[in-house]
Formats: sequence, C-alpha cells, structure tokens
Amino acid sequence: MLKFLNKPYPFNDDLRFNAKIILFISLGVLAFLLIFQPIDFAVWSKKEIVYIIAGLVTSTFLVLSLNLIVLPSLFPKIFYKNTWNIKKEILWNLWILVAISSSDFLFYSQITGLFDISFFDITKILLLGLLPVAVLITINQERLLRSHLISAQQLNKQLLEKKQHQKNLIHFVSDYKNDTLTIKADLLIAIKSSDNYIEVYYKNNEIVKKQIIRSSLKRVEELINRYEFILRCHRSYIVNIKFINEIQGNPQGFQLFMVDTNFTVPVSQKYIHEFKNKIKQV
Repeated sequence: MLKFLNKPYPFNDDLRFNAKIILFISLGVLAFLLIFQPIDFAVWSKKEIVYIIAGLVTSTFLVLSLNLIVLPSLFPKIFYKNTWNIKKEILWNLWILVAISSSDFLFYSQITGLFDISFFDITKILLLGLLPVAVLITINQERLLRSHLISAQQLNKQLLEKKQHQKNLIHFVSDYKNDTLTIKADLLIAIKSSDNYIEVYYKNNEIVKKQIIRSSLKRVEELINRYEFILRCHRSYIVNIKFINEIQGNPQGFQLFMVDTNFTVPVSQKYIHEFKNKIKQV
C-alpha cells in the first residue's frame, strides 16, 4: 500500500489551465446553488439569498485560487511535479476539501449568525466543498488521460518512423568485420559479383561510391527480397530499377545502363520475365 502511495503522480502546475478550472468550478457551484438549492432559502430575503450565494461562490473561488495558483507559485519546490506522488495528491485534495468547507462554514455562519448549526447543515456545507474537489479530480484525470494519449500517439509515431527507417536499411555483412556496410535501400544502384567478393555501388551525398565486401549474391538476395525495386537480373548482378537510365536489347537479353556508372549490366534470359514484371510494377 505504501509503495502504491509513493508512486509518481504529476502535479498540475499549469497556472493558466488552473485559472480556467477555477472559473469553471466557481460557475459550477453557482449553478448548483441556483438549481438544486441545497440551502433552504425560504427563510431569507432576496437580498440575503444573493449575499449567501455570492459569498459561497466567492469563497470557493478564493480558496481554489490560493491553493491552485498562489501557493504553487510561491513554493514551487514543494509542488515540483517530478517529486509529487499519489500520497501527496490525496492529502492535497483532502486539504482543499477541508479548506473550502471551512471557508464556506465560516462565511455561512457570519452571514446567518448561526454558529450552532445542525449536522444536516454541516453535511450540506461539506457537499458544497466536495463538489469542487470532485470536479477538480475529474478534470485532472481527464487532463492526464489526454496527455498520456497524446504522448502515446507521438511515441507510436516515432516508433513507426524508426521501424520504417530500419526497414529501409540494407546491412551488408562481410566475412571481415571492417567490410560491413549499411545503406538506405533507395541509395543502392547495383551490386556486382566478383569471385568471393561483391562490389556495392551506391550513392552518398549525390556521389557514386563503391565498396568491396567479402560476401556472395546469394546472401545479398536474402537481404533485398522484400524490396520490389531491387532484383537479381544476372548470375553476377543485382540492380535497383530506380537507377536504370536506359534499357537496350541484344540477342542474349537486355543491357542496362545505370545512372552515373561506367559499366553496363546484363539481363540474362533466365531473369527477363521477372525483370519485365518488376518494371511494370515499379
């Protein structure tokens, strides 16, 4: 139980928001007094009724202003949100309840001249104090829920962006640690096989670069099979369709002229059908 009470609970230190809450609750108390009339106004004159209602509303307004604006402004260290917890929040709300009820009782006694009042009257005064506190707790819970929902949406967006970013990366793993390479899939131009090595051609800051990695095209195929725009077109080549500048036909199949490179890439008969389909899709 003690562990639960010591759990963090963010204190609402938004003074502008609190000012709106105070005004809203004060108007709510006014509406409650006028509509439900918890105090028997039949024995009072209209002038006295106005004084009583105005006084109780003003009392609520002043107590809330003191506790939600003045005290947090004067003693910010006490109400620091990072050290505030559930226990403090409960005690704070109880204090506000006692403060509003006591203020209402003192005002009511001064106006009516009745210091010896019945238990029923005390209950009604406590109800007047409980109403603002209940509304305050409800608004605070809604504020926390809205804040957490917004935070969750932002975190989900960041998580999705991060996952998407990771998905768009190709990690070339070499038999030698120093030869590893990670690039965006969109920046890959072509991959050429050369014995036990592959030559990776890619763009970096609008410049075509080449890195030799000890690996095989078969291993690379496992990395690029989820990208519709990257495919194997020859036993020795993998290309990014987006970087094809021109396609020329020859008896063996096609010749691909890649953007900003000084070599052509052949498309063998084995891969022509798949190549055509990829071109249509992309």
